Amino acid sequence: MNAERTDGRTRIAVITGAGSGVGRAVTRELLRAGWSVALAGRRAETLEETAAPAAWEAEGTAAREAGGVNAGAPRGEALVVPTDVSRPRDVDALFAATVGRFGRVDLLFNNAGTFGPGGVPVEELPYDAWRHVVDTNLNGAFLCAQAAYRLMKEQDPQGGRIINNGSVSAHTPRPLSVAYTATKHALTGLTKSLSLDGRPYRIAVGQIDIGNAATDMTRRMGTGALQANGETAPEPVMDVADVARTVRHMAELPLEANMQFATVLATTMPYIGRG
Repeated sequence: MNAERTDGRTRIAVITGAGSGVGRAVTRELLRAGWSVALAGRRAETLEETAAPAAWEAEGTAAREAGGVNAGAPRGEALVVPTDVSRPRDVDALFAATVGRFGRVDLLFNNAGTFGPGGVPVEELPYDAWRHVVDTNLNGAFLCAQAAYRLMKEQDPQGGRIINNGSVSAHTPRPLSVAYTATKHALTGLTKSLSLDGRPYRIAVGQIDIGNAATDMTRRMGTGALQANGETAPEPVMDVADVARTVRHMAELPLEANMQFATVLATTMPYIGRG
């Protein structure tokens, strides 16, 4: 597998939520592999940090010292596009900028998301908080998929791939997570519908469901997370680089093959038999 399409040209990716966490790890994994990547996120400064050469050098040194494989400088080209995925105009501008720089889109990684206020009972959850989670996690994913779909259908050669970040919460909820869980379940329906509708146009759509990757969003897992029985207990996490390599594997499959759903999780986390 490599970053070139069958016509020998560099593959082009759009990654939302690229300023931190899983999005940052996947962006760097693809850039290392030679992909060109449009980085989307609300904060320009965090997107710049994802692509900053100094950060790459420091991370690569640390990875090599630790014996890791996810080391090395980027070989692909990065394009930073500050974007609020819940705003249609922002999404249109993101894809226009990507095509303007790179000429096409081969991959959309729909990763932008927010958990919303944690630990809030459903009867106390403000409607504005619910809407914010829905607008980011679901409406944003739809808007980006719609824009990518339009391009992939019309570009030459036709087709491309969309990978949605579903989370294990697309299957099993955590306590007090109604907004996040509802949107992640809805993403599974979005993935299935897009996958079906994309068949005539060589648009492959899949979903990665992630459990306890070590990021800022999951930092609380180490000190304690609310369990289904009402207790609070620390949970194991896994290296986010393992998630990034899985996304790259999905992304570099030929369009004749699709990994419809993949689950990557910390081996001993409370998921199978969670409650």
